[in-house]
Amino acid sequence: MGKKYHIQKSPFVVPTTDGKLIEEHFGMISCKDAQISIAHMIAPPNWSEPFQTPEFDEYTYIIRGRKQFIIEGEKIILEAGQSIKIEKNTRIQYANPFNEECEYLAICLPAFTMEAVHRENE
Repeated sequence: MGKKYHIQKSPFVVPTTDGKLIEEHFGMISCKDAQISIAHMIAPPNWSEPFQTPEFDEYTYIIRGRKQFIIEGEKIILEAGQSIKIEKNTRIQYANPFNEECEYLAICLPAFTMEAVHRENE
């Protein structure tokens, strides 16, 4: 009988061009799991992504630093130790406009895919 657990020792490091570190521990790319994705991320200072309207719920937990969210036009800033759930089909922009790195965990249900994120201007 096979093991009923999987220890992730080598998460998939997503190639980026904006200086952001994305390590997918579980999800479509790392282990073909369409139900959930769990990623550890470090956003560099003065980083931002295009607005997007994903087809998945996204949970974010801030480990250190601060992260800015513009959710349906409302600006929210989270700090270390805080978390947020953003429901699917919500227009959002993620950014780190501050002069320090922001380290956080992101969990998407169902799993993140480029086809489901619907980033604008990409």
